[in-house]
Formats: sequence, C-alpha cells, structure tokens
Amino acid sequence: MRRTLTLLSLLAIFIGITIWMTSIGPIGERAWPRTVPPGRVLAEISTHMQLVVIAELVAIGIGLPIGFLLTRKRIPVLTRLLEGVVNTGQTLPTLCFIFLFSAILGIGREAVIVALAAYTLLPIVRNTYAGIKAVDPAIRDAARGMGMSYWQIVGKIEVPLAVPVIMAGIRTSTVLNVGTAAVAGLIGVGGLGAIIAEGIAIGGIIEIVLQGAAPTAALAVTLDAVLGAIERAVTPRGIKGSEASAVA
Repeated sequence: MRRTLTLLSLLAIFIGITIWMTSIGPIGERAWPRTVPPGRVLAEISTHMQLVVIAELVAIGIGLPIGFLLTRKRIPVLTRLLEGVVNTGQTLPTLCFIFLFSAILGIGREAVIVALAAYTLLPIVRNTYAGIKAVDPAIRDAARGMGMSYWQIVGKIEVPLAVPVIMAGIRTSTVLNVGTAAVAGLIGVGGLGAIIAEGIAIGGIIEIVLQGAAPTAALAVTLDAVLGAIERAVTPRGIKGSEASAVA
C-alpha cells in the first residue's frame, strides 16, 4: 500500500509539472520563447513510447535466449563470447553508442531502436542467467527422477522459478530504456528528448526542459509499476508464499 501511494504521488508530481509548464505559454514579457504546445508534447510522448516498447521487445527477444545459453555448460566458448558482447554494451557512453549505430545504419529510428536494444540487454541477460542458475540442483535431480525430460525441466521447473528474477531484469532494462531514449532526441528522431534538447538549445529555458523531463520520469514510473504488476501476476503462488513467509 505504501509503495502504491509513493508511485501515485510521484506520478501526480510529474504529470502536474508537465501540465503546469505546458500551460505557461510565452515565457517572460515577450511572445517568444514559448513553451511547447500540448499537441506536440502528446505526439513526442507517443514517439518516445514507440521507441521504448519496440526496443524493449527486441532486447527481451534477444536477451532471454542469451541468458539461457549462458547457463548451459555444454558451450563454454560461446558462453564467453556472448558475455563479452553483452558487457560491451554497458561500457560505452550512451550518446557514443547511439551515434555509433547511427553511423552504421544511418540516422533514423531503426538505428536508435537497435542501439537502445543493445544498450539495455545487460540487465535482462544477467538476471536470466542469475535466475536460472539459482535454481536448486536438488530440484532438477528430483524432476529427472520423476521422468521429466530436459525441456520439461526447463519449461516447468527452471523458468517458473526464475521468473521473479527475470522480471526484475526486464523492469530495470525498461526504466533504463526510457531514460536512454531521451538521449536519442539529440539526433532528431523525436521523443521527449527532442523537447529537452530544444529547451537547452534556445538558452536553457527550464520550463521547456521540464516539459520533456517530467513526462519522461512519469513514463519510467508508470512502466515500472505496470511491469511490477505483471511480475506479481506471473510469479508462481508457491514462490509468493515463501516470500511472504520470509518477510513475516
């Protein structure tokens, strides 16, 4: 309950700041500069959401299989190679990473989506690996003793038990994605980062900067809350019960 109230309070603050800044109009005594009109703010929020959702789906589609492969002992060479590639994504600065893919693929949404997906892979891969590796070997042995096949153990034992940890990685990746997508506004692909960049470019107008920054923060809080609800919904009841007992 306390967490819900905190999230709602944060959302109210960020949305309130966005509405307040948008309603100002002209800044100071002259007709220019003006704050960004409501229609454009909504359009940039939509663009930002599209970038984040598509990039996150790509990251999940790539990150989950990689994290699973890293838990298999049969392919040590591939495991080391995948670890190196995924870790590289977090060693480069965000802007450098986006510019690198823009130079390779051309400036546009496709390059930004690929860059965002690659940059936010690490939390998904790391948590998928950690969640599956944390499954007690005795549980796997018991499943084999019951006659379960390799893929039955994976689908009915390992993955369900690893779901809370995997979902935590997806939540972290999504929030990171929302913030990183704002940087993409600097190369002209739209999104809330474009409003932030505009406010900085015309002299650091804080009202315009807040029109981009506040909804970005609200979006991050909202997506984290939604994914948290999904995590609770897909977590097996036995794990929920054990977590409740541990807290008690």
